[in-house]
Amino acid sequence: MSDFLLERNQAGRLVLTLSDGQIHVGVTPVRAFPLHAPDQFLAFVSVEGKELAWVDDLSGLSEATRDLIAQEVASREVMPTIQRIVSVSTLSTPSIWEVITDRGATKLILKGEEDIRRLSTWTLMITDSHGLRFMLPDMQALDKQSRRILDRFL
Repeated sequence: MSDFLLERNQAGRLVLTLSDGQIHVGVTPVRAFPLHAPDQFLAFVSVEGKELAWVDDLSGLSEATRDLIAQEVASREVMPTIQRIVSVSTLSTPSIWEVITDRGATKLILKGEEDIRRLSTWTLMITDSHGLRFMLPDMQALDKQSRRILDRFL
């Protein structure tokens, strides 16, 4: 159970009411470890950047509060998920990758193999030459062609 109340006002801004009755309008939920622990360690920050409340584990919050947090975080965090690797210009770097993401088809330029970062056994984060990050949550879920291409870079 949390010691605060989170709701959205008519203007669409998040309103955090603390247990002592203080009301803060326009708070922002910020994940401390968005990639490794997306459902743990979240802070609510005021418009001035001051931490107002801390949550160790989102599972202890009500479903309505978790939904509000998820909506707000999703509106700010943009990390497309790679669903398929269509082709790669060359089997060494730098290379141009044509991929299909959850947000559509795109091309990435990888400068070096260090642009592919392993987050867990099957999860990768790929950073293109412009600094955009793409998530590959489960390498095993890729089709055969995509896995074959990816294996040459790992």
